[in-house]
Amino acid sequence: MAFLRKLAAAAALIVATVPAMAAELVMVEEPGCMWCARWEAELGDIYPKTPEGQTAPLRKVEIVDTRSDVTGISFARPVLFTPTFVLVEDGRELARIEGYPGEDFFWGLLGGLLADHLGFEPVQG
Repeated sequence: MAFLRKLAAAAALIVATVPAMAAELVMVEEPGCMWCARWEAELGDIYPKTPEGQTAPLRKVEIVDTRSDVTGISFARPVLFTPTFVLVEDGRELARIEGYPGEDFFWGLLGGLLADHLGFEPVQG
């Protein structure tokens, strides 16, 4: 019986030290996508430095990989357009932005998704 208690305690300690998977923003892209290139040119360098980028770090995946189990993401529906930005937590899609509407609209849409699903408070400015 003592062995089982020690085993249970060790298992609880291991589970307690494993971090919960954080949210991430997955950018689904494809080679030659002009809107993907535009997002990259306008926001690619600054995104990780923003509060949004700190809340949901960016991961890029190819659209062909969304049709297989390569990404480890459970998409709510197929990804048909690039770029598509998918807010993911614990490997599950929470929300998405299809297309890139330009820098000004992107921040507003992303801030809304992060607020709705993660309690993020966009910077007012």
